[in-house]
Amino acid sequence: MSTTDALVQLSFQIQRILAEAGIERDLSIAQLRLLGIVRDRPAGMLHLGGHLGLDRSAMAGLVSGAEERGLVRSLPSPRDSRVVLVESTPRGRRVAQECAREIERQVAELIAGLSATDQELLTALAAEPLP
Repeated sequence: MSTTDALVQLSFQIQRILAEAGIERDLSIAQLRLLGIVRDRPAGMLHLGGHLGLDRSAMAGLVSGAEERGLVRSLPSPRDSRVVLVESTPRGRRVAQECAREIERQVAELIAGLSATDQELLTALAAEPLP
């Protein structure tokens, strides 16, 4: 199997894990990713859109839907009134933590067949920034 094929197959498995964690909580993968980003600290809409690969309109819709569900809230930046920040609500943090635990459990199952050394190597390689 080529490197490309192997990485694509792995990405499919990870996407399935993310989708399952989201489906159990009626969340899309984009909503799940949003909660993961703002779980620990607020982030600007522009930053979020860039990170999630969404334009301004799609980002606004994503945040609006999450706000309606009580998962996040929008607020003006104290530093720049033109900037809208998105932060997690207590409910959003709780959902994000539940999802993170489920994802960690499923990823641990996925790589359980690897030796501890190979698991460490996989983690190191995955953590390397790519151009």
